[in-house]
Amino acid sequence: MAEITAALVKQLREKTGAGMMDCKKALQESGGDLDAAEDWLRTKGLSAAAKKSGRTASEGLVGQLVEGECGVVVEINSETDFVARNETFQAFVRDVTQVALTVGGDLEKLKAADYPDGGRTVGDELTNMIATIGENMALRRAAGLCAENGVVVGYIHNKLADGLGKIGVLVALESTGDKSKIAALGRQIAMHVAAARPQWLAVSDVDPAALERERHVLSEQARDSGKPEEIIAKMVEGRLRKFYEDTVLLEQIFVVDNETRIAKVLDNAAADAGAPVTISGFVRFELGEGVERAAEES
Repeated sequence: MAEITAALVKQLREKTGAGMMDCKKALQESGGDLDAAEDWLRTKGLSAAAKKSGRTASEGLVGQLVEGECGVVVEINSETDFVARNETFQAFVRDVTQVALTVGGDLEKLKAADYPDGGRTVGDELTNMIATIGENMALRRAAGLCAENGVVVGYIHNKLADGLGKIGVLVALESTGDKSKIAALGRQIAMHVAAARPQWLAVSDVDPAALERERHVLSEQARDSGKPEEIIAKMVEGRLRKFYEDTVLLEQIFVVDNETRIAKVLDNAAADAGAPVTISGFVRFELGEGVERAAEES
């Protein structure tokens, strides 16, 4: 069993929002396993982790660019927001995002690609930027989407400059219909993705481990009610629908009207666009998502 240290209790508290004593109890009950302790807190209704799981904990910028039928998003971290507002850093993020478009958002290929007019690779230019600005930086992640027969739409939330901000979204829609109408719909859906933070496109895409973990937590919560097992099974399935509505894009309620499921929004759009419309993929990068600040680790 892992030692239940004050640092471990603090880490669980920051992750879940639960009280210190509840976090200590959860860690004791779970043998010091952080994930199991989080589940224990959720079972007892003491955790706010689901709403805090993507909290931003680092500075820098997300760059986003769409050209033709493809788009990319890139996250580059810095130590301070001051650097994120530096024009030299912003130009660097823009350049790297442009290069990312040529390699389809592949992170390792991006690091090894030639940086524009510099005689260096992107990775080497990053090292040069660190030396020049005097602050640690990291090219953290990149992703790209293309639409074979449709459009890719990008959106930047908390925009700091053109193509740069705190949240970058791409949505790829496939359709042979009116491209301008599909693009307009795509922008609305991209704004929805920024706000609703889905994790998966369809129910069939949900990670089996995540689903099993959720099912276990819901089962324990239902079991605490004292209901018979056959009733518990029905309660769990009912509550899983809420899990899907929270995490699966096609099951979410459209933030634009707060009443229509995204899947139905696509069905309705077919008549206006003149052909069926489907979402083939989406990407959502939120600056610093899942990265802890050094000050929080001390």
